[in-house]
Amino acid sequence: MKDVRECILYEDKDILVCHKPAGIAVQSGRVGSMDLESLLKNYIAQKKPGKIPYLAVIHRLDQPVEGVLVFALNPKAAAALNRQMTAGEISKTYLAVTDVKRESVLQKESTDTKEEEKVQMICLTDWLCKDNKTNSSSVVPAGTAGAKKAVLYYKILESREVQGQKRCMVQVRLETGRHHQIRVQLSHAGMPLVGDRKYNPVENSREALALCSVQLEFTHPASGKKMKFQVVPTGTAFREFSVKKI
Repeated sequence: MKDVRECILYEDKDILVCHKPAGIAVQSGRVGSMDLESLLKNYIAQKKPGKIPYLAVIHRLDQPVEGVLVFALNPKAAAALNRQMTAGEISKTYLAVTDVKRESVLQKESTDTKEEEKVQMICLTDWLCKDNKTNSSSVVPAGTAGAKKAVLYYKILESREVQGQKRCMVQVRLETGRHHQIRVQLSHAGMPLVGDRKYNPVENSREALALCSVQLEFTHPASGKKMKFQVVPTGTAFREFSVKKI
């Protein structure tokens, strides 16, 4: 990233919304490692010299994942956005490109749900257990010690053959926010993400992880206005599909 201002989608006195590029961490615990939080704080400090910059991280994306993020610029806005996050009132929609390991995944019928935005989406419910030593998660039987319930909804938007491999572009909405949830659940369902060396073991391409948080919806913490931000993924795997704002 040459200039952090290039990724800023919206800014006012309460919030800052940006399109995080793939490859940069939202926060980093390593000394000397630049992350998005630090870059944005430097940007704020340059605008207001002599004042300690305030920037609250509301939610995160894994380092290899690109997409929309909202940050708070004062404690009051941070508290309001965190309340929305805890209550499940911040909506995030993802696009992913996956390999198709089982033909049956393309033959599943969509399942209607009571919530309008999830109509014609398929529900995946699994129990995930995180291994801190390997920084990975896996699907385990219900009742396993330390396991957490993970729920997501997905819809296959398009499928095609790319270099002899069947792939599909999938829209995903999270019901829960577990460690590596999309990557783990889709891999378990027979649709491991392109470019995912951790959960797609036969993947040997040099493509970037094909996962992007393309849409973010929330209520402005001060005005109460409904806010919606959308981006188009830049990863190479998406170029084979008809990607547009959803």
